[in-house]
Amino acid sequence: MSASVASSRAPATGGFLARFEGFRAQLPGDPDRRAQAADLFRANGLPGGLPGRRAEAWKYTSLRPVAEASFREPLTAIADCAGLLARLPNVGLPRLVFVDGRYRGDLSADGFPAGVSISTFARSPDFGALARPERENMVALNTMLAEDGVRISVADGVDGGTLMLVNLATEQSGRATAFHPRHSIRLASGARLSILEVSLGDGVYLHNPVTELVVAAGAHLSHVRLQDEARTAFHLSTLYADIAEGATYDSFALNLGARLARTEIHARLGGTGATVHLNGAQLLTGSQHADITTVVRHDAPGCASRQTIKNVLSGRSRGVFQGKIEVDRIAQKTDGYQMNQALLLSPDAEIDCKPELEIFADDVKCSHGATVGELDRDQLFYLRARGVPLAQARALLVRAFLTEALDAVTDETIRDALEAAVSRWWESEPL
Repeated sequence: MSASVASSRAPATGGFLARFEGFRAQLPGDPDRRAQAADLFRANGLPGGLPGRRAEAWKYTSLRPVAEASFREPLTAIADCAGLLARLPNVGLPRLVFVDGRYRGDLSADGFPAGVSISTFARSPDFGALARPERENMVALNTMLAEDGVRISVADGVDGGTLMLVNLATEQSGRATAFHPRHSIRLASGARLSILEVSLGDGVYLHNPVTELVVAAGAHLSHVRLQDEARTAFHLSTLYADIAEGATYDSFALNLGARLARTEIHARLGGTGATVHLNGAQLLTGSQHADITTVVRHDAPGCASRQTIKNVLSGRSRGVFQGKIEVDRIAQKTDGYQMNQALLLSPDAEIDCKPELEIFADDVKCSHGATVGELDRDQLFYLRARGVPLAQARALLVRAFLTEALDAVTDETIRDALEAAVSRWWESEPL
């Protein structure tokens, strides 16, 4: 790449390309696939990262802070993680731990049942068939630079129980770092698995994971994500899910941390009777920005999709929900629903909501809705009149608002972990 071309790029874009050129011979996996992704990223850069570079899917979320940063490779995979490990939910589950994007077997804990196969991307590199780097710039970046990630397979009819996938980011002495995990989870026919995925860290960093999920006929995958990254971090995740006949993908995302976060999900219902639940909650304060963007494609008849997103926004924070339901002509008897609700605790907080329905079938039931409001003054007055202090009254009303969202998580152990995280967030914020 010529000096003139490099100098015209944002620091992050040029730095990512330089890293690829310097390390491409050492990166695992198909070199041609990586080279193609690098060409795409070189041509397109970060989505909406610079003025004049418009991307409709990113109209509410600017990556300019990411584009203007200078990210480097994490210095070591043997960093001290004691403080971060102490902040993990105390759930007693088998766990797989990644530190700065690399697997740490010494911090992980076994206990997986027979029929559950665990490997890593570094050991068995496979980019899968679902991701679309030609459409998603952050996926092109991940495909170009991915070093590691988890690979989980559950055999036919096996109940894999519940496990915890942990992503930790360590403080790097003032260095801004970036890592790009590549995760893959596959359930064979009739299999079951529950995953609690936790992401947290210290310092300034970019966490850019790409996850592929394949849920075969009659299988059931429950996937709960707790994003509690450092308030100086960037969390930009992209997930692809393919759900077969009679299978269920039950997802919940709780966004608490990061300076800027985006949770992007592409789910395809490819077999009759497939079901997907994409629920979540975002609790933001200060100048945080968090974006949940979903695309649900109904490609078979008799499928159902449900999306309910709750937002609690204070300070100058900004929440985003973009939800698109696509119904193919063959997908008769589709049942699709999406709802976005926001509670604004500050006059400076903001919510952007963009629901979309694209329907080509004629026998469907699809709906969407949105509500935005503040705490009910009559309810506050009622509680205050009975001696409840203002801060406690506000907390009670906010928790009541969030109850419906958390009730979507049916595993009691995982729901307790989420409720504890919400309580810690609430206690630490001067609302």
